[in-house]
Amino acid sequence: MVTARDAVMSEVKQFNLPDVGEGLTEAEIVKWHVAPGDQVEINQTIVEIETAKAIVELPCPYEGVVADLLVPEGQTVDVGTPIIAVSVSGGDAAPAAAAPAAEAPKQEAVPAPDEPGMVQPDEPKRQPVLVGYGVKPGATKRRPRKRPAAPAAPAPAPQPNGRPQPVDKRVLAKPPVRKMAKDLGVDLSTIVGTGPAGSITRDDVQAAASRQQAPAAAPQAPAPVLRGEEERIPVRGVRRSTATAMVSSAFTAPHVTEWLQVDMTATMDAVRRLREMPDFAGLKVSPLLLVAKALLVAVRRHPMINSSWVGEGDSAEIVVKPYVNLGIAAATPRGLLVPNIKDAHAKPLPELARALNELVDTARAGKASPADLTGGTITITNIGVFGVDAGTPILTPGEAAILAVGQVRDMPWVHEGELAVRKVATLALSFDHRIIDGELGSKVLRDVGDMLEDPLHMLVWS
Repeated sequence: MVTARDAVMSEVKQFNLPDVGEGLTEAEIVKWHVAPGDQVEINQTIVEIETAKAIVELPCPYEGVVADLLVPEGQTVDVGTPIIAVSVSGGDAAPAAAAPAAEAPKQEAVPAPDEPGMVQPDEPKRQPVLVGYGVKPGATKRRPRKRPAAPAAPAPAPQPNGRPQPVDKRVLAKPPVRKMAKDLGVDLSTIVGTGPAGSITRDDVQAAASRQQAPAAAPQAPAPVLRGEEERIPVRGVRRSTATAMVSSAFTAPHVTEWLQVDMTATMDAVRRLREMPDFAGLKVSPLLLVAKALLVAVRRHPMINSSWVGEGDSAEIVVKPYVNLGIAAATPRGLLVPNIKDAHAKPLPELARALNELVDTARAGKASPADLTGGTITITNIGVFGVDAGTPILTPGEAAILAVGQVRDMPWVHEGELAVRKVATLALSFDHRIIDGELGSKVLRDVGDMLEDPLHMLVWS
């Protein structure tokens, strides 16, 4: 016989698709990590969604059993649409907030009872907090608590369909860190976190992955020869957004591209010396850092290169930006993304190096936010990482210039009147010829080249 009290103790709650960006209107359900009947915990990753620019993992706002998946994989739905139903215990419990951090109210951390396992009937339930949503790191504290005794159960084995095991909610890690651990095959429960409140960071996961790497990789079997029907790939998400932007840029701004070969030997020596300095400890220092700094100095000397064309006809005007939001093109599994470093012109070199590291890592993990991907003023694309010498980059829409950097390789070069083997790279600068004429474009490219051939120019011109 079901009593009124039993009916209250179980309730089906629906989780609506939240606005995870700035003004997000819709998103595609990429992959479910749970199925009906699965037990879920608060903060467990339940689904991956794809916005116009990024892949986002959504954590579960409830603890209970999955009653139904309301939207299938591959379907695009509007923000506010219910996507999952969860049967929760205690229908009077308040659901967790799934709002952006800026909109979430501040929340005081409530201490655990003095004795673990002690239940206080009159104590109100605390509202659960989703990792990465609404509470700053360190604002809450987690303490171990004892659970009522339950029959022992074997450890869950990997599911045949590839769905991950339920996440242990005692592990404190943000969704991007959980995704990295899953991709690298690292068990988060074996890691001691070094972040705020004992949370697990990206560095913790990378260190654990390095420790568990096998001494030698097993030889891979030959790739099977693909036969049969041709493959048809729907164009959507990041791919559709990139295609639309590139077509708009190519047929709106008249592109001009200039090339310059540069002796990068002094720059490569400077990179090696920077890596040994305490200010750059723990940072990845690459030639891209000095290329970025050289372009920022060139912008300071020639502000018109950091501008945009606005309007048409008699109402058209050129807007010269007093700040530099430096875009860095990044190849990701989902396609090309161009996140940007806000106010890059004002950052000291170590801070610029840190921002570059974080920006590229976040983009490649598919976690770049809409704010990271908008508002750029000038862009660098590093095609040298693919072993390519040069190319003709297409402008990011709304920007007047983009600098492509080819691979740095040994080449015969006339140095101080003698033939020698030097480190040489090719720079390619594409610019909007409505704004920038050949003289200005050449000056900017030559300035960047001079600074890379002799980094002391950066000090003189800064």
